[in-house]
Amino acid sequence: MKMKNKNISMKLFLLNSYKDLRKNEIILAIVSGLLLFLSFPKYGFGFMAWVALIPLFFALIKVASIKRALLLGFITGVVGYMGIIYWITYVVVNYGYLPLYLGVVIMLMLTCYLSIYTAIFAAGIFFFRQRRALCLIAPSLWICLEYCKSTFLTGFPWENLGYSQYHNFHLIQFADIFGVFGLSFLIIMVNMAIFEVIINKSKKAFITAAAVFFVLGAVFLYGIIRVSQIDKEINKAQGMEVTLIQGNIDQAVKWNEKFQRKTLSIYEQLSMQNAPESGGLLIWPETALPFNFDDESDFQVKVKNLPIRKKSWFIFGAVSYSPYRGNTDFFNSAYLLSPDGKVQGKYNKVHLVPYGEYVPLRNVFPFIKKLTAGIGDFTAGDGFHPLLMNDKKIGILICYEGILSDAARMYKNQSAQLLVNITNDAWFGVTSAPFQHFTMALFRAVETRLYLVRAANTGISGIIDPRGKIIAQTNIFEAQALKGNIKYLNIYSFYAKNGDILVAICFVLIIICFLFSWKGRSKNDNRKHARNSK
Repeated sequence: MKMKNKNISMKLFLLNSYKDLRKNEIILAIVSGLLLFLSFPKYGFGFMAWVALIPLFFALIKVASIKRALLLGFITGVVGYMGIIYWITYVVVNYGYLPLYLGVVIMLMLTCYLSIYTAIFAAGIFFFRQRRALCLIAPSLWICLEYCKSTFLTGFPWENLGYSQYHNFHLIQFADIFGVFGLSFLIIMVNMAIFEVIINKSKKAFITAAAVFFVLGAVFLYGIIRVSQIDKEINKAQGMEVTLIQGNIDQAVKWNEKFQRKTLSIYEQLSMQNAPESGGLLIWPETALPFNFDDESDFQVKVKNLPIRKKSWFIFGAVSYSPYRGNTDFFNSAYLLSPDGKVQGKYNKVHLVPYGEYVPLRNVFPFIKKLTAGIGDFTAGDGFHPLLMNDKKIGILICYEGILSDAARMYKNQSAQLLVNITNDAWFGVTSAPFQHFTMALFRAVETRLYLVRAANTGISGIIDPRGKIIAQTNIFEAQALKGNIKYLNIYSFYAKNGDILVAICFVLIIICFLFSWKGRSKNDNRKHARNSK
C-alpha cells in the first residue's frame, strides 16, 4: 500500500510540475508580447526591443511539439500587436460607425493575422534549435517573415521591429545600407546572443556573443562616420525655406459643405501669416481642400491666388477626378502650383489603403458592403513620379505611403532631391497611431539621404534631415504653422540603389538550413527505424 501511495504521489507531483511549466511557458510568451508592445511609441521605449524575445526563447526550451511552439509564438504576437494596433478599434468605431464590439472584433482579426508570423517564427526556432548558428538563423527567419508581412495582401509593414529604434541616432544610420530590415536583423541577433549566453554559459556562447556585439559596435562606428560625412554635404548644399500648415480640421466636419469656407479660411490665414520667403515652398496636408480643386469656383480662385500673393511654390492635397470609359475615376491627389498660380504637376496616390480608400472583395462577400457603407473607391495612380519644381524634383508620399520604403526608393532613383509626406491623421485621435506614423516616416529620410517634410492635418507635422534627426515638429490637435529650412542633396545610398538584398540573403540562408535540417532528421529517423527492425 505504501508503495502504491508513493507512486500516486510521484505522479501527482510530476503532473503538477508539468502544469506549472506549461503555465510558465504561457507567462513567458505574454511577457515577450508586452515587451514588444512597449518597444514602440507613444507608450514604449526602444531599448526594450533588444531583450523582448528572450522570454519567448526561454518558453521554447522545453517545448515538446511544434504545435506548442506555434501556440506560444501566437500568444506573443497577439499580446504585442493588440498593444500596437489597438487604435484600429477607435478608427472603425468613430469613423466607420460600427458598434464597439464589432470594432474590437475587427482589431482582433487583424491582430490574429499578424500573430501568425510570430507563431511561425517560434515554430522555426523550435525546428532549428539544435543548429549551432542560431544567432544567424533566428534573425534571418524573422526578416523573411517580416518581409512577407510587409508585402503579402498589399502588405502591412506597420511597426516592423527596426522602427522601434527611431530615437537611436547613430544606429539608424545603418538603414542606408539594409533599410529597416537591417535594424530588425540586429535586434533579433542580439536577443538570441544574450539568450545563448544565459542558457549555455559556454566558451562558444561567449565568443558568439562577443562577435555579435562587435558587429553592433561596428554599426555604431559606421553611424558616427556617416553622420560626419552627411553633415559636410548638408553644410555646402543649396537650400530653401519651407512652411508646413497644420489646419487641425475636425474629421467630423471636414467634408461638411457648410464648413468649407471656414476650413479654407483657417488654412489661408495660417499661410499668409507664416508664408516662406519668396521662392520658398508652402505645404498643406492630404485632402486639405474640402472640395474638388478641378471644378471652377471661387474656392479654386482663392487657392490659385495664394502662391501668387506670396511668390512661393505651393503643394496641397485634394480629391481629383477624371472621366474614364463612361465612368468617373476619383484620386487622392497632391497638386504643385508655381509662384504664378499655375498647376505645375499632380501626383495621384499609388498605394491605397484597403477599406479606407477602396473596398476589396466587395462583390465576393456581400456582408462587406454593410460594414463599409459610405466608403467610396479611389483609383490608384500610375506610379511614383516626382513633381518638377524648376530644376528640382520632389517625391510625394501621401499618408500610408510614408511608411513604404520602396516608394521613397523609387523617387530617389529618379533623382528626387526632397521628400514631401502629406497626411491626415485625424482618423487616429489621440491614440498612439499618430506618433507611430510619424516615427516610421523618419526612416525614409535616412534610407534615401534626403530631407523629408511632413504636413499632417492634426499632426504630427515635422522637418526631418537626411540623418533622421527631427529638426522641428508640432504637437497633435493644434492649429499650427511650422517654418524651417531644407537642403537639396544628392548623397549615395546603397539601400536606395539596391533595395532589400539582405532579405534575399536571409531567404537563401533559411532555405539552405531547412534542407540540411530536414535531411539530417530523415537520416536519424532511418537509423532509428533500422535499429527497431533488428
